[in-house]
Amino acid sequence: MLIRQVPSAEAPLNLLLEADPSLVAIKRYLERSICHVATVEGEPVGTHVIQPLGEGVHELMNIAVAPAHQRKGIGARLLDHAIAAVREARARRLELGTGTFGHQLTFYQRAGFRVVAVERDYFLTHYDEPIYEHGIQHKDRLRLALDY
Repeated sequence: MLIRQVPSAEAPLNLLLEADPSLVAIKRYLERSICHVATVEGEPVGTHVIQPLGEGVHELMNIAVAPAHQRKGIGARLLDHAIAAVREARARRLELGTGTFGHQLTFYQRAGFRVVAVERDYFLTHYDEPIYEHGIQHKDRLRLALDY
C-alpha cells in the first residue's frame, strides 16, 4: 500500500463521503486541508484529510476506507500516517470530531485519543438529514485529541 499526498482538487470524494455524508462540508474543509490517499495496485482504497488550525493544532477532518477494503488494517495505517504527519509538522495536538458511539470512537481511543469536549446536538444542527448507525441516531459529537 502506498500513501501519498494529493492536491485537494484530486481528493477521492466517493471515499470521503463514506465517513461524512455532507458533500458541502467536505468541499468546504478540503480548500484549507492536506489530503493523502492510500492506493493498492493504483486503486484508491483509503484517504485522510488534515487541516492545520494554527498554534500547533491540526484537525483530522476525515478518514475513510472503501467498503471492499475495510477490516484489513488500512484505516489503522492511515491513522498512523496522519499522526506521524502531524508530528512531523511539529504540532502539539491532533484533534477530531466523531459520534458518541460506534466503532469509530473505539478506533480513535485505541490510538490514544481522549475526549476533550461534547458538542451537544452537533449532528442535528449541522446536517440536513439524520445520521443513523446501527439504528441509533447520532445527535452529539465528541471532540477528541491526541497531545504530543
